[in-house]
Amino acid sequence: MRMRYQPFHFLSSIFYLLAMSCCTPSSSEEKIDRPLNIVLIMADDLGYETIAANGGTSYQTPAIDQLAANGLRFNHCYAQPLCTPSRVQIMTGIYNVRNYVRFGLLEKSQITFGHLFQDAGYATCVIGKWQLGKAPNSPQLAGFDQHCLWQVREGRMDSTGRDTRFSQPVLEVDGQLKTYAKSDYGPDVVSNYGLDFIEKSHEQGKPFLLYYPMILTHCPFSPTPDSPDWMKNDTAVMRYKGEPRYFADMVAYTDKIVGKINQKLEELGIQENTLLIFTGDNGTDRPIVSMLKGREVAGAKNQSTDAGTRVPLMVQWPGVVEPGSVTNQLIDFSDFLPTICEAASVPFSDSPDLDGKSFVPLLRGDSSLHRQWIYSWYSRSGEAEKARVFVRNQRYKLYESGEFYEVPQDYTEQNPLEVQALGSEAQETHQMLQRVLDRYKSQRLNRVPSSGQ
Repeated sequence: MRMRYQPFHFLSSIFYLLAMSCCTPSSSEEKIDRPLNIVLIMADDLGYETIAANGGTSYQTPAIDQLAANGLRFNHCYAQPLCTPSRVQIMTGIYNVRNYVRFGLLEKSQITFGHLFQDAGYATCVIGKWQLGKAPNSPQLAGFDQHCLWQVREGRMDSTGRDTRFSQPVLEVDGQLKTYAKSDYGPDVVSNYGLDFIEKSHEQGKPFLLYYPMILTHCPFSPTPDSPDWMKNDTAVMRYKGEPRYFADMVAYTDKIVGKINQKLEELGIQENTLLIFTGDNGTDRPIVSMLKGREVAGAKNQSTDAGTRVPLMVQWPGVVEPGSVTNQLIDFSDFLPTICEAASVPFSDSPDLDGKSFVPLLRGDSSLHRQWIYSWYSRSGEAEKARVFVRNQRYKLYESGEFYEVPQDYTEQNPLEVQALGSEAQETHQMLQRVLDRYKSQRLNRVPSSGQ
């Protein structure tokens, strides 16, 4: 039996819609006379250092930079080091220590933002990469009315060893498995489906949640339709990593798709009533090396270092978010569910069942302290004995193993600090971070029913 934070029914959805249409906004808000739409875009394997607005100099990202110019850019957003752990955390608002079972699975008992928005009367859609359960109806069970996804029932390769996410994609569209032509491009197919969903929802007068965990920029690094080698060199998709020289093309195509989505919102006249979020699911993959403000940043996906967990985050909300604003406040992936729910006035519980904290006050210009720390329990397999566990703030990072680092002075964590030799401020921070580690130490899988393990 699925456990809900709160029971919602059809009538509550109607009352919610009526309340939203009649509500009186505060003086700091633009008047909104209909429910807020949500578009959450999460690039695959795209670290903080890849975005020009963050100070990256290796790639051009004009559309993503425009989101930053239009809204709020975060310097300290942290994901899990790998795809499935990040997906479970962002969709549930709960730290992996409490509900992550194994790679490639979202346990069926878990409540996602899809469920909450469905219960509030929203149209819900997920497009892009799934990898959260092989059952054909797993997207529906996770709260999504519609889907266009890679890697639901099928694995990442076909019988010839060809990766099926880019050229000649194999996708599941609302439960139907489809193999496309060699000249079709998976990221185009799924993003075009998303654009159609936005347009149809708008035409039907229904508020929508579009969750887009992108296929790009995950390897195999391979040509895009904008690459000179498109349809001339199709061998890269036959190897897991592909050819790293194509990574820049994939970043450019990611940016192009983000621009298309934002343009669609503008064309439909709903940009003012849509919260658009862009982030990445973990750090950039190896062997990619990028430049960030004159510093080399080697891709560290699957590692718990800064380059494996620090991701871009830009939030556009016209009339609410101050254009061109920047924050150094801490954010992690447990915060997204309560944030989008609060922004859209979708009911959710702020009880201890949630680890995340809404950052809507930051979006509204309240710069008071949001978080003092973020916590990470990371184990790809879900085995507790293999977990890499840490707590950090913007400066210091403490592992469960006892290693303590000053991250801006040691991004690759080569020189653990001797705590007793540090000043009082560092020692107080160490004590605070240790208390957080102690709090979560006994909470392994306490949000997953025993029948689901």
